[in-house]
Amino acid sequence: MLVVRAIQADDLDALYVMATQVGSGMTTLKPDMKMMGDRLNIAVASFAETIPPDERDYMFVMEDTDTGRLAGVCAIKGSVGLTEPFYNYRIGTLVHSSRELNVFTRMDTLYLSNDLTGSTELCSLFLHPDYRTGNNGKLLSKSRFLFIAQFPHLFTEKLIAEMRGYQEEDGRSPFYEGLGRHFFKMDFDHVDALTAVGKKSFIAELMPRQPLYVDYLPQDAQDVIGKVHMSTAPARRLLEQEGMYFEGYVDIFDAGPVLQARVSELRAMRDSALADIGPTTDWDSACAPESVPAEPMLVSNTTLKDFRMILSQSVPVNGAVALPEAEQQLLHCKTGDTVRTLTLNPRKNNG
Repeated sequence: MLVVRAIQADDLDALYVMATQVGSGMTTLKPDMKMMGDRLNIAVASFAETIPPDERDYMFVMEDTDTGRLAGVCAIKGSVGLTEPFYNYRIGTLVHSSRELNVFTRMDTLYLSNDLTGSTELCSLFLHPDYRTGNNGKLLSKSRFLFIAQFPHLFTEKLIAEMRGYQEEDGRSPFYEGLGRHFFKMDFDHVDALTAVGKKSFIAELMPRQPLYVDYLPQDAQDVIGKVHMSTAPARRLLEQEGMYFEGYVDIFDAGPVLQARVSELRAMRDSALADIGPTTDWDSACAPESVPAEPMLVSNTTLKDFRMILSQSVPVNGAVALPEAEQQLLHCKTGDTVRTLTLNPRKNNG
């Protein structure tokens, strides 16, 4: 069985092994043991509430309890850009016109921006290829929204997610080759590695502050602005299901889209509900009738330090949910405890 849980100090070795599978373009999950160790220590302190909320980095792992293997990882950073610069390009428009020549043109531009400083960030989503089946990806990604719904006071009102930008099969980034290389004079992977360990001052030192005209870029670079990496497309769809949207900000290196949302408008804030765990003898009646297709439910405990979440077929009824004993054990809960529930998929609007 699979459970998404708060990361623990003894997960470091397994986390490092998983990071070696990620590939380039995800700066928050690099196979660097020191960086991983430092980040894990911050994550443990975050769940223990021994550091301020804006410094926290909540990391979650998906564990296969049958084997003890880590199947995936994801995270929520309390806020970004408060201790080191957080850069994006904002897509803008400049208008040039001449009445005398009867010319009116709209030109897309890229502005180097710190607009998203202070936002809460969803990051580091990675599911091991062996587990990319069924609802596993949805379970891992959406666990963060249920955590935010349970503890909204820990996060800022604006939520963002930087999506990995488009790369060709050989790892080449058309956007970086068309723009970034001219200023940084180094390979994409080198720049990516520098930002992963917090060395970002070179961005302000080397990148122009004036608007960049998109039409000046090579066509293949223009074509991938706001386009995600092929393996990231499913993750983008999941985030959009939960209320996130693209509003014209992209990554400065690979031009991947930055999705954003107001926390108060997330589906999990609107539709999730608390329920008490009823007696296990009621489990059959708590599941959907045979005539109705079972609707998977995300179910989490309500404990910050030991947050755990699973996928269940049990359906809350009148503020109570009957979870099988095995599922209670996965959640570290018992009869009478309170859990938070949310349908895995958004309900269709029949209105």
